[in-house]
Amino acid sequence: MNNLTQLDRYKKLLDFIDSKFKEELNIKDVEEVSFYSYRNINRIFQALQHETIGQYIKRIKLEKAAEYLKFSNHGVAEIADEIGYSDIAAFSKAFKKQFNCSPSAFRSTHDLKTNINEKAIYVRTKSDELSFEVEEIPDIDVLYLTYHGAYDNIEQINETWRRLLDYTLKHNLLHKETIVLGEILDDNEITETIHCRYNAAVVLEKPLEFPLDGLFQSKRIAKQKYAKFTHKGSHESCEDTYQKIYSHWITELKYELEDKPTLEFYLNDWGNTIEKELITEIYIPIK
Repeated sequence: MNNLTQLDRYKKLLDFIDSKFKEELNIKDVEEVSFYSYRNINRIFQALQHETIGQYIKRIKLEKAAEYLKFSNHGVAEIADEIGYSDIAAFSKAFKKQFNCSPSAFRSTHDLKTNINEKAIYVRTKSDELSFEVEEIPDIDVLYLTYHGAYDNIEQINETWRRLLDYTLKHNLLHKETIVLGEILDDNEITETIHCRYNAAVVLEKPLEFPLDGLFQSKRIAKQKYAKFTHKGSHESCEDTYQKIYSHWITELKYELEDKPTLEFYLNDWGNTIEKELITEIYIPIK
């Protein structure tokens, strides 16, 4: 492990934190994963992530709590315990500092917004059925590049895709049958824009035979059951389909959301297809 670069160590630490953030992580854990002293890896982490390791862990804990408040019926104390807060008063204080309201007020505000959206969309789509299919996607290995920022910044997301596709072409990994997908890791109603993450990814048909450069990464997306919806039109207009999905979820769909990223599969080439003919399959993870 002595040949790991600083960037490799940062990526390894980030993956570790993202998988273990609900647990009680300490300085020793960080040092063992990163092969750096805590002081030095924290400096590298802050330079790349624009926040310290401690700030990052605290933020993603609270954002996960907000997701549970928004999409589940679990009680506040149960949610606090799930994300690693044994003291509900400390959790409530930290949550209020992050979101400027208490956990219960956050849930009430979201419930009110959902009810308003349900009524508004029902009038507009009364004769429409929210059609979807339930599918299970097996384990898939992907090569990906992460974009940080607003999900509606299509220009920068396209630039991320350009870099990824150029890289896959360079290494002979891209052909007409290659499956391309986006992985949406954060809820932009909860996570501050600067911290929202989107992975532009291609599915790998076989293990990579070369070391990855820079911020390019590979991983396995584990087998998961999804509710699959189809969106036709520009990528910017996908938000309308998401609003329809989530505003109908509680009243019409009998599935519980799973705590996993949403996937978008892009079925045609946006470079050679007019916007109104673009097709995106949206996969919402369910239990």
